[in-house]
Amino acid sequence: MAKEQLQVLNALDVAKTQWYHFTAIVIAGMGFFTDAYDLFCISLVTKLLGRIYYHHDGAEKPGTLPPNVSAAVNGVAFCGTLAGQLFFGWLGDKLGRKKVYGMTLMLMVIASVASGLSFGDRPKAVMATLCFFRFWLGFGIGGDYPLSATIMSEYANKKTRGAFIAAVFAMQGFGILAGGMVAIIVSSSFKAAYPAPAYQENPLASTVPAADYVWRLILMFGALPAALTYYWRMKMPETARYTALVAKNAKQAASDMSKVLQVEIEAEQEKVEKIAQEKGNDFGLFSKEFLRRHGLHLLGTTSTWFLLDIAFYSQNLFQKDIFSAIGWIPPAKTMNALEEVYKISRAQTLIALCSTVPGYWFTVFFIDRIGRFAIQLMGFFFMTVFMFALAIPYTHWTHKDNRIGFVIMYSLTFFFANFGPNATTFVVPAEIFPARLRSTCHGISAASGKAGAIIGAFGFLYAAQPKDPSKTDAGYPAGIGVKNSLIVLGCVNALGMIFTFLVPESNGKSLEEMSKEGEEESGSVEMRQPGVNDVRTVPV
Repeated sequence: MAKEQLQVLNALDVAKTQWYHFTAIVIAGMGFFTDAYDLFCISLVTKLLGRIYYHHDGAEKPGTLPPNVSAAVNGVAFCGTLAGQLFFGWLGDKLGRKKVYGMTLMLMVIASVASGLSFGDRPKAVMATLCFFRFWLGFGIGGDYPLSATIMSEYANKKTRGAFIAAVFAMQGFGILAGGMVAIIVSSSFKAAYPAPAYQENPLASTVPAADYVWRLILMFGALPAALTYYWRMKMPETARYTALVAKNAKQAASDMSKVLQVEIEAEQEKVEKIAQEKGNDFGLFSKEFLRRHGLHLLGTTSTWFLLDIAFYSQNLFQKDIFSAIGWIPPAKTMNALEEVYKISRAQTLIALCSTVPGYWFTVFFIDRIGRFAIQLMGFFFMTVFMFALAIPYTHWTHKDNRIGFVIMYSLTFFFANFGPNATTFVVPAEIFPARLRSTCHGISAASGKAGAIIGAFGFLYAAQPKDPSKTDAGYPAGIGVKNSLIVLGCVNALGMIFTFLVPESNGKSLEEMSKEGEEESGSVEMRQPGVNDVRTVPV
């Protein structure tokens, strides 16, 4: 730990939970609400886009997006997110967290509205403009990951820091839930206003012209919560750790936090300068010193997030396909276009309500009690178990009588993803790296996760196709089937469990203790926290 802890940082570490903690959670969390809403609502409307823009006269089944278009629409926001995480993560360490925080939000608001206004009279034009705006939407969303996590970790006290960062992330659950609920409300309103026959009765009339407004309204709603929090984001002061340890302005840090904490804090400019001059406090990201101290930590945070997101996003984006495969959503030709959106949204909302949202809040409640390491290991373990339990007797689950059992097992994999690595992989990178590299390292870890999400989203699209070429969706080659895809995802989760051992436990420690700012020792340090069962020797 830094040899002399600054008074302003100590005041933050020992502060009782106050009102400003909750306002910070809401302000940062609203970005995540929007992130989750925007990233997941696209999966609710892809089948509708297929019916509207890729209808073929005389076809037995409704139109679907061609494989390359479907992959682009689903995956382009992830590519933007990956780029945004790296760029804004780096920028957050260079310019300060607050300066960059407003940029990301404005980008999200503008791109959300623009993606709903995708224009053109031909399918190619609409899809191209939709993909363009969703890339920039993803770019803004990407910036929110490292900045929200870093801001919350630097504002929080050390006793409940894990719960606060996890609570910001847990707003994703409400975002996914809101995506489903908005889609239900919009589709059922239009369905009531514009009745239409099922596709098999009248293919052309089954998709009413007004359906084109449905997907646009669903996508554009994501701008609303982000726009509402912009003013409050701009009013937040810069974090004391950035101002004192990176910008070296102790007076400003003390002044900002005196207002926030409502206590008198001494500036201690000399101590800031002394810490800055200490050898070992100036190494960069690509230095041998960083590799020695934090190399394995960065490998741990990047690999676990990468492996988690392969499984998490392939499951989440293609829920509707799995539900259709087991018969939870009726065959497309038996429904009209708006009914299909309604049924898919209802199924996804039910999963979010029963497993996704509770999983996030279980993590918030337990993370400072049992620690990050235990939650992540347990989450990966149960995800592996449930994946194999779904995959190995897969034909058993497809029988009509066993469908509810399948949905329960499937929900449990989501529950343990969120009460597990989906939350902890977000929390830990914001706690274990030095202040001047914290946002960058979190951005790198998150970008690694999004690379996994891209593999999950694109790979699963092709892999889950049936082995029999005559049964595949239009335009797709034969795949390995849902059963084998689930086995692969189970193996990915098992690997995540192994890489978890590279990640240090940060429960109950100050950020400076974890990042070793101001220390020059080498070797390994035993991390022991009174009251926490986890005792491990980790490379530093």
